[in-house]
Amino acid sequence: MNRFVEELVMRYPVLKEIAGDIDRAAELLIDCALKQGKILTAGNGGSASDADHITGELLKGFIKKRPLPEELAEKFASQNKPGAVELAKSLQMGIASVNLGNAQALVSAFGNDVNPLAAYAQHLWALARPGDVFVGISTGGNAENIRLALIAAKAAGVKSILLTGNKNGVCCEYADVVVAVPEKETYKIQELHLPIYHTLCIAVEGALYCE
Repeated sequence: MNRFVEELVMRYPVLKEIAGDIDRAAELLIDCALKQGKILTAGNGGSASDADHITGELLKGFIKKRPLPEELAEKFASQNKPGAVELAKSLQMGIASVNLGNAQALVSAFGNDVNPLAAYAQHLWALARPGDVFVGISTGGNAENIRLALIAAKAAGVKSILLTGNKNGVCCEYADVVVAVPEKETYKIQELHLPIYHTLCIAVEGALYCE
């Protein structure tokens, strides 16, 4: 089991019963990142913020600084342009990630012209390639836009992870890995989702970057 997942369960004993599912989610994400795939996320309401939070931790340094290696920094220096060297020192290595809910022009146009519940699915379908991973968040497990995105992910050859509660929602039937925290109330589910996805981000970062 990933050591970061073990540490999570030590801090949150209530998650012990789903430690195996969290570990499988970590394995999927690590494999995706090591193969330079993308991590796509989506959620509704507070979970939409969680989806954005995940991408924010991945796209820049989280608990590690992730400085550019020398060979990449040299690409900036070789341009011989003002500020290029300083920029290279500021930039951090990122893990490719997209929150599907952040494309407001797409979400509003597709929602108005076609089907608002399929907007996440459309965004995923346009971006996803085999080897990517979709992380859908639905506290009740019945969000239709997440269900449709999971269908699109399967068709695109993309593995999927569902973060949910223990309400046994319909979305559980569509994801490759289901991480269902042992709570039924939305806010309590979200309170447990946060340390889980922080741990997943830390695990991915730890697998890619030593410093």
